[in-house]
Amino acid sequence: MKYQVITISRDYAAYGRTIAKALSEALELEWYDKDFVKKTAEESGFETEMIQEEGEDLSQGDKWLDSIMSKVHSGYNSSHDDIFRAQSRVILKLAAEPCIIVGRCANRVLRMAEIPSFDIYLYASKEDRRKRAAELLADEGRILDPVKDVAELDKYITKRDDLRRTYYKKYTGSDMSNARNYNICLDVGALGVDRCVNILLEILRG
Repeated sequence: MKYQVITISRDYAAYGRTIAKALSEALELEWYDKDFVKKTAEESGFETEMIQEEGEDLSQGDKWLDSIMSKVHSGYNSSHDDIFRAQSRVILKLAAEPCIIVGRCANRVLRMAEIPSFDIYLYASKEDRRKRAAELLADEGRILDPVKDVAELDKYITKRDDLRRTYYKKYTGSDMSNARNYNICLDVGALGVDRCVNILLEILRG
């Protein structure tokens, strides 16, 4: 394979986990998404529940509060900062072996460490993401219909996108959707999951 480490950044419900799993199986590589939480917990000492809540999402309110607290207390460290540092250490350790890493600003963490990686960004329209969002929410016990509950699903998708992009902006100084941060950006809604996987495999095996 041309690249040792593959990173996947993605809009919420843009099939990032699905595509990561398909690439993992085709390329016989380990892939890290949910397992990443456990590894970060071991690295940081934080509970897995806190890492799941704060490990990739950051609201504007949280960002503002962290900024105020750091000005008031010189020794203040937010849990978001501590978790990000722990996640960065985990990313660098994982990159010692060929693998796929989903999210966690992995592309920028590796770039700062001058570790080569193939960086993918997956996106799609809200219309294309509603079905997947409904599936993800159903896994959490929240049932919404992609046809009947359009407004509620769109509101939730927007919220998750905003949290993810605020987190990325704070810890990388760049916009998550900036194409310059990636080797390739794919519209999963327009292309479909299978075609995206085939495109990526052709590049990665080339």
